[in-house]
This record gives sequence, structure tokens and C-alpha cells, in this order.
Amino acid sequence: MENQFFKNLEKKTGVNMNDVFELANSLQNANFKDEQTVRGVIKRVSQIANKPVSKEMEDKIVQSIIKDGKQLDFGTISKMINKK
Repeated sequence: MENQFFKNLEKKTGVNMNDVFELANSLQNANFKDEQTVRGVIKRVSQIANKPVSKEMEDKIVQSIIKDGKQLDFGTISKMINKK
């Protein structure tokens, strides 16, 4: 990763940008109507952000995405995780 912006972002957040890019690539063709896929994404975001997600919170996020039709993106999940 050559871009200084991303290097600075990594230093400030502690989040590896390569992990974020890999996650973003994996989301492109993912089926977000599938509960198992959504749970996998939530777990991956939790790992990348180094924020544990309780089973109860995971269930709420899954409910929100699958049943309520919220958009699934890193920002949405991150906001939900940080509401704890």
C-alpha cells in the first residue's frame, strides 16, 4: 500500500487497510438476504474493527439488514457496534 493517506489512516485507527479492501471486495457479490452471509460479514467487520459483538447485538444487526432492509456497509455496521 503506497498511498500515504491510507498509511496515516492505519496509524490513527489501528485498522489494516488491506483487510478493509479485502472485505469490500468480498461484499461486491455477496447475498445479503442470506443470514449466514450477513453474520459472516458482521463477524469480519468486528474482527477488523477489534470490537467484539455480542450474540444479542449480532442478532439485532442481522434483523435490521435481512428483515428491515437496511443497507449493509462498513459504516452502518460500525455505527451499530459502537452504539453498545
